Amino acid sequence: MRALVIVLDSVGCGGAADAAAYGDEGADTLGHLFARENLELPHMASLGLYDVLRGMGKSNIPFTPMMRSGADAVAMAEKSAGKDTTTGHWELAGLIMEQPFATFEKFPDELVQEIESRAGVKFLGNVVASGTEILSALGEEHIATGRPILYTSADSVLQIAAHEHENIFGLEKLLGLCRTVRMVLDERNIAIGRVIARPFVGDAVGNFQRTSNRRDYSLLPPRTVWNELQEAGVQVIGVGKISDIYAGQGISESYPTKSNAAGMVKIAELWNKNRSEPHVIVANLVDFDMLYGHRRDPQGYAQALRDFDAWFGKFVPLVGRGDFLCITADHGNDPYFSGTDHTREKIPLLTLHAPAPLWPSDDFTQVAHLLRRYFSSCRCVV
Repeated sequence: MRALVIVLDSVGCGGAADAAAYGDEGADTLGHLFARENLELPHMASLGLYDVLRGMGKSNIPFTPMMRSGADAVAMAEKSAGKDTTTGHWELAGLIMEQPFATFEKFPDELVQEIESRAGVKFLGNVVASGTEILSALGEEHIATGRPILYTSADSVLQIAAHEHENIFGLEKLLGLCRTVRMVLDERNIAIGRVIARPFVGDAVGNFQRTSNRRDYSLLPPRTVWNELQEAGVQVIGVGKISDIYAGQGISESYPTKSNAAGMVKIAELWNKNRSEPHVIVANLVDFDMLYGHRRDPQGYAQALRDFDAWFGKFVPLVGRGDFLCITADHGNDPYFSGTDHTREKIPLLTLHAPAPLWPSDDFTQVAHLLRRYFSSCRCVV
């Protein structure tokens, strides 16, 4: 038995009932891209994507190709409080967060001082900013002083940017600093979802560039469906930042990737590997969010979706009758919306050979429910 879950990071479909409470009323990642970028995604449409979008009242949706046998699709509404990567992924794995993770506009001086003392550093920044803004503002000072840059966003994140060349700061030093930060936060019971290492290169404003050596250090999650599956004899294989998001909990194997393209190659490689044991591949494709959503680049976002759809059209014939596939997302990040943060939206759930009928507007935990059903005939009942 084998299953595949692909999370298209930030590919929301608008319409969250509580979007206004998050300042996101009117955000609609897929709806705006279809309306303004001449977008067509025929292979995802064959699993029901266009039907979901039309059912939500969106116009400018192309003709729907014939749906594949065994395909089904709905839109899901997040019940957890929050609109960040960790909250969305945790709910996909069966956890509904009634209280949001901690967010800050400025980290408390006492906390910053303890981190600096424990790690032997002195920070620059401690502000809310986007990744590109912070490098423009403080990148040159970082190079001159060697002091790492501390910043956050509307999400529950503590981010540290530093040059990855050792003569300025160094990648390993940055990762070690982030591990120390995670330790301090956990000791103080400060529920920040992720500590993110943001390495970059370049020597002046205008040529600073973040590298793909990013690393996330997440809060340890409670028990998830991944733990249940592992205990039932199912191998849980993470691709991309999946292991980071769950802090390694319930993940049997991890294959970090540096781009959507690398992630798609790894998914196909793992899918074609001859494994005798039951297994589920869980993949996050981050470029939609990291490169195009946060940077408000709708043309780049639309092209990334076209590239995924073209790849998926070649991959989907490899999904046999006894396999289970689902494609979903974790939140929105409308590149046509104001600001640079995630957007509170519903997400699509597209399935092939789902073990039970789907129903509309369920919470994200439907993914965990379907996986439990699918693997219920394994060595242990999940």
